Parts: sequence; C-alpha cells; structure tokens
Amino acid sequence: MEDDNDGVFAETVEKFRTYEDFLDSQIKPLDLFYLEDQELARQLVELGHKGSSLEREEFETRKAAAEASRLASGSQQKKLASTGKELKDNFLRALAEREEANRSGETTSIIFIRDRNSRGQEISGYIDYSHRLKFEDFEPYFSGKERFLPKTTDLSFYNWGTEVAKHNASSNYEVITENPSGLLFQFKKDLKILNVDPEAIPGDSFIRIPVQSDLYVHVVIYDHVTRKDEDNTRTAQRLDV
Repeated sequence: MEDDNDGVFAETVEKFRTYEDFLDSQIKPLDLFYLEDQELARQLVELGHKGSSLEREEFETRKAAAEASRLASGSQQKKLASTGKELKDNFLRALAEREEANRSGETTSIIFIRDRNSRGQEISGYIDYSHRLKFEDFEPYFSGKERFLPKTTDLSFYNWGTEVAKHNASSNYEVITENPSGLLFQFKKDLKILNVDPEAIPGDSFIRIPVQSDLYVHVVIYDHVTRKDEDNTRTAQRLDV
C-alpha cells in the first residue's frame, strides 16, 4: 500500500507545478458554486475534507527531490551529497558515514534528534534517514546551509511548545504507538522491531549509537542491518572458518 502511495505522490508532484495547482485540481465546479470562495475551497482540500492525503510539506519536499533528481539525471552515477564536504561536527560525519549504505538499502538508520526550530521552540522526532535521502537533496545539510531537523512528515514529531504530535509510516518502517513503554518501529521487510526506550535493548539487528554533537542538543542513531547484509556477513564468517 505504501509503494502505491509513493507512486501516486510521485505522479502528483510531476503533474502539478505548485501545491495550489494540486489543490485546485481537487475542487469541483459545484464546490465553488456553493462556497463562492476559491481560497476557502483550497483550505478545505488542504485540511483533508476533500480526501487529499498529500500535505503541503510532503508535496514541497517531494517536488524539491524531483527537481534535484532531474538536475542530476545527466550524470551516469549520482554523487553522494556528502562527497567533498568539510564536516566538522560528529553528527554530520555520522550522517556522511551512513549515506551510501542508506541509499543502497544495506542499512536503514533511524535518527532521533532533539533541538530547537527557527522559532526557538523545542522539537524532537524520529527520522527514517533512508526515506529522507530518497526524497530530499541533502547537499544543504552537509554544506551547513540548512539544519537537519525532524518534520511533521517523519516517523514521529513532537513540538514541546505547541504540543503538536505526529506519527507517520515511511517506506521502510511502521510506527507502533500502542505500547506502554513508548514508541516502537517495525521494519517492513523483515518485521524486526526497534524499541527506542534507552533502558531497553533496541532489538534484534538494531544498534543504538548516541552521538555527541556541537550543533544539536541530543542525537541518537539506530542502525538496522538488513537481511541481505546479514546473510553476506554470515557467508563471510563461514568462509573464514
């Protein structure tokens, strides 16, 4: 179902130049007849009253990714966004070390970040690194032009000032919220479960790595080794024996 949604979203992003154009496509003449206000009709669509599941932030993120992909299509092999960057912070170096593996699917990392947004509000969230790499241009993050922070479209997001909380499945993980001890994330391919409780064992095939950063208040990376990579490791171990 998630793959179907990704296909629909990709087609939508390619078809419409702006998010307003997408909203207008959902408005019927009868809607305008009764509402007599195109902007109000757009707001209703954006709020989901007309069945739209593609939020503005997700549209703009995918639009930017599609544009970045288009610009890069001329080269035979896509260069890693971290290549050639001078990375002075531990967290940015950790992202760079995992970029290729998360792009290829050998590893799927979940990143917890707690920091403050541009308004000074404390926010935190869990990010599917592989999923974000698929739909975003990471050059601004590695070059220091932008800060890598949780979004409302990530696996989880919480704004401690406004008390806004969001949970979303990604292309790799389902979110399990009905757990007394906190959030759980289930990898879709092998169904392994990550427990992010710092007092608990993360789970089979997951490794918890706290990262000291000068740029962010609190960072923890959870690396998940995929089944394919596990099989390759076991084969190598047998050959060594």
